[in-house]
Amino acid sequence: MSKKKILVVEDEDNMRLLITEELEESGYDVDEARNGEEALKKFREKEYDLVTVDIEMPGMNGLEVAGKIREIKKDAKIIILTAYSHYKSDLASWAADAYIVKSSDLTELKDTIAKIINM
Repeated sequence: MSKKKILVVEDEDNMRLLITEELEESGYDVDEARNGEEALKKFREKEYDLVTVDIEMPGMNGLEVAGKIREIKKDAKIIILTAYSHYKSDLASWAADAYIVKSSDLTELKDTIAKIINM
C-alpha cells in the first residue's frame, strides 16, 4: 500500500520541521510549504491525502489557503493548526475538517490525521 501524502503548510521553520519529522516517523509521505502561495502551487501539482495549515502566516493566511484548496478540490482533507484557540469560534474555520491548537506534543495532531485520513 502506498504511503498517505500530507502537505504541511507552516511558516515557522522549527515547527514545520518538527511536524514533518513526526509525520514521517508515523509513516506518512510529507511535503512542506512555507506559505500559502507555495502550498497552492504544490497542491495543484500533486495529489495529497491531507493538508495541515497554520493560520498565522505572512501574506495569505491559513484560512484563505484552506478556502482556496477547497476551491481546487472540494473534498480535500484539511486540518487547521494554530497557536491561538480563539479562532475556534471563527466562522472561517468551517473550511477545515479539524482544528488543533499547536503544541510541541503532536499526539493530538497525529491522532486526528489518522482518524481523518482513514475515514
